[in-house]
Amino acid sequence: MSAAKLIYLAHYPEHLQSSIKNLLVQNKLADYLRGKYPHTHQINSDAALRDYTFALKKRFMKQSSPLSQAKFDNKIHVVNHALGLHTYKQQVQGSKLKSKNEIKISSTFKNVPEAFLNMIVVHELAHLKEKTHDKAFYKLCEYMQPDYHQLEFDMRVYLTQVELKGEIY
Repeated sequence: MSAAKLIYLAHYPEHLQSSIKNLLVQNKLADYLRGKYPHTHQINSDAALRDYTFALKKRFMKQSSPLSQAKFDNKIHVVNHALGLHTYKQQVQGSKLKSKNEIKISSTFKNVPEAFLNMIVVHELAHLKEKTHDKAFYKLCEYMQPDYHQLEFDMRVYLTQVELKGEIY
């Protein structure tokens, strides 16, 4: 199995990629992930995702820009390396400039462990304050989710499993 096939793990050290390759070759990656994350979340509707996202925002980012919407979107394709999107829209209505922030999460994440959904929502919420993926952005992600980097890695391992071997939940 070539490193090129591990597109979600391409920027991780070779020893980590090698470990994942070995689990894939042995058909043990799904068992590893299910052992670490045995259950999926129950946030399956746009309304539930909105409530979940707004609760996280209220807990960690009370002073940030308002959020108008959070929903699942089946048009976001993980293959294009998008897990979720944060959009900022401005409209002129009469003499006023209206703006709103929206978060859309790929529908791929309707049936994953809650930790993965949480990591993606935290990532998109962080964009309300930090627009680029810089040190301040990741520090904010870690503030909201202390295991952020481990969860991002594990979620990328999950996406590798799904792409190469199929769904596991």
